[in-house]
Amino acid sequence: MPELPEVEVTRMSFADRIVNARIEAVFMGKPLRWPLGCEPGDLHGLQVLGVRRRGKYLLVDLSEGLLLIHLGMSGSVSFSADLPLAGKHDHFDMVTNLGTLRLHDPRRFGAVVYAPGENHAVARKLLGRLGVEPLGDTFDAVAFHQALKLRQTAIKQVLLAGEIVVGVGNIYASETLFLAGIRPTTRAARLSKPRAALLHGAIREVLARAVKKGGSTLKDFSNANGESGYFQLEAMVYDRAGEPCRVCGSIIKSLRQGQRSTFYCATCQKP
Repeated sequence: MPELPEVEVTRMSFADRIVNARIEAVFMGKPLRWPLGCEPGDLHGLQVLGVRRRGKYLLVDLSEGLLLIHLGMSGSVSFSADLPLAGKHDHFDMVTNLGTLRLHDPRRFGAVVYAPGENHAVARKLLGRLGVEPLGDTFDAVAFHQALKLRQTAIKQVLLAGEIVVGVGNIYASETLFLAGIRPTTRAARLSKPRAALLHGAIREVLARAVKKGGSTLKDFSNANGESGYFQLEAMVYDRAGEPCRVCGSIIKSLRQGQRSTFYCATCQKP
């Protein structure tokens, strides 16, 4: 599933090339997770002003309103002036004078949604409960610790919920908790201020490194240029159950939390 680094890498791979593009046509394939929210023809003639990211959403700012793009579980975005004809799993094509923006999504859990503005009810429903951006200046270590003290659930689940800090998905939650030396089953409220500070720094470090590595390609993720990511090649614990820890040599363990696989080292990570 594409997580924050993959979405940011996708944004970086086409944002500068689509700025000032004028929409000439929009074609929809099979229904996605949510409806577009307007008639495709309503977008004709609008200009692309820029591309931002909020959590796992790409926000394409238009001269009137914006598009919110979510990659779902298997989606990827491409942007090119010479894309082939849309295939079976291509469900959104936005043709512009600079190229075509396409959402490819075999499982159709992704979405492209139009909203008249970021404060409109449609956008607020999707973005309103998202936590602080982990790579931004507003991600404060003290505020992070204070918010954790109010959560009695396991720290891994708190990170995945995205209500305190956004975008720390399953892969990167396992990796950040390893770097911080925290057992994924530890209750968030139990974390001391120093341990919360370590986790705060680990989140920033792991996500920034993942962006630099182009994200993680476990199955079919690629950026808008068709390039794969390589972060998974240096993962310390994720998907390494039964293998030796790269730090202490102990065997990496796995467990299920909220129907998701968690990987950790019982020696390096303390409750």
